[in-house]
Amino acid sequence: MKKIDEYQGKKVLVMGFGISGINAAHLLVKLGANVTANDKATPKNNDIVDDLEADGIKVITGDNPISLANEGFDVVVKNPGIPYDNPLVAAFVKQGTPIITEAELGWQIFDGHLVSVTGSNGKTTTTTLTQLMIAENAKYQVKYAGNIGISFSKIAEGLGPDDTLVTELSSFQLLGAPTIHPHIAIITNIFSNHLDYHKTRENYINAKLNITRNQTKDDFLVINWDRDEWQKIAQRSQATIVPFSRLNKSHEGSYVEDGMIYWRGQEVMPTKDIRLIGPQNVENALAAIAAAKLSGVTNDAIKKVLTTFSGVRHRLQYVMEYQERLFYNDSKSTDIEATEVALQGFDRPVILLAGGLDRGYTFERLVPYFKKHVKAIIVFGECKDKMKDAGNQAGVPVIESENAITAVPEAWKLSEPGDVILLSPANASWDQFPSFEVRGDKFIEAIEELTGKKEQ
Repeated sequence: MKKIDEYQGKKVLVMGFGISGINAAHLLVKLGANVTANDKATPKNNDIVDDLEADGIKVITGDNPISLANEGFDVVVKNPGIPYDNPLVAAFVKQGTPIITEAELGWQIFDGHLVSVTGSNGKTTTTTLTQLMIAENAKYQVKYAGNIGISFSKIAEGLGPDDTLVTELSSFQLLGAPTIHPHIAIITNIFSNHLDYHKTRENYINAKLNITRNQTKDDFLVINWDRDEWQKIAQRSQATIVPFSRLNKSHEGSYVEDGMIYWRGQEVMPTKDIRLIGPQNVENALAAIAAAKLSGVTNDAIKKVLTTFSGVRHRLQYVMEYQERLFYNDSKSTDIEATEVALQGFDRPVILLAGGLDRGYTFERLVPYFKKHVKAIIVFGECKDKMKDAGNQAGVPVIESENAITAVPEAWKLSEPGDVILLSPANASWDQFPSFEVRGDKFIEAIEELTGKKEQ
């Protein structure tokens, strides 16, 4: 951990009691700050408040009182999910108070080698693969943190100048990370996500590009080269561009040709040997390979990871095989693009479980994928009628169910040996579950109850 005096004697407000917020509050105390912690909700677990107060932190819960804007805070550390049009946040913006996220605080104290990953889809898998690959050849610590569910600043506290940290960073985190400077930055792809937060696609793209804002020609931006738009976006970086591509050959980076992965013209391994399924995971592997090779990782280490790693939980996760049916949990597929990609990964008939929060859009884009890959669809949630319409357009049998749990035995009844039973909802979970993680966990529990087996 790097010793800094930037917060010594400063008045800091931490907004949000998530994992990152709580860790940030405690870290700021160590850095000499006078800390107030605020959360709009009242925690059900009093231990959280007791722990903060025991560290000398003033705690305010149950509201974001606008009066806090008049208390002379020098810095606000904001939970990434709190929007900038929140009245209290907007008041701080208006008066010019610096607003950062915990990722910025983590960067300020980090003293090692930083690799950072962002993108619309594939961030967590790419982050995990990159960390595993670099760790295979490392003499020092290699950790991951960030939007993957682990506090950046908490991990950074325990790392030294020879260590490596691979961070997954969301657009929300990057908006509040003005000085972050990874040596290797990865952009997996950019679609149109979180426009309710960012308002426009250009704002969303600009937030993503904060990952490379402070990079120089001595740093590297690893970026997906499969769309013209992403190639143009790369031109806005000062870093050395390292493309990865499943569709376009580029000797400057990693790419696929005739079923073989290459790094700058040299063979690495066949795509068929990657344990993760689907074209999206080939892309994730290519991105991780580029970062790993730039970090000096051997081909043998890369092969070991890619032939053994079976997936991140809830992200096209292989659950089990039972009576010649394969179960996959892709609860993280909360948008249409992710479900499109998931369906392309299977060469077996798929019984698809889909539906969730109605965000106002329809699913005609999925019709070609339904026709090609899906033998039946079980729909649920607020948008089930819209999903049913797309299934009918594709000529695929559609059955309604209450939710992703009750859909499991329904799918089993429809299945035959050789089928895939896939939860890939194409929608957020919030109409029925508090998170995609809970939805995926409940789906797995339903499979275990059906089969009498534990996930593999």
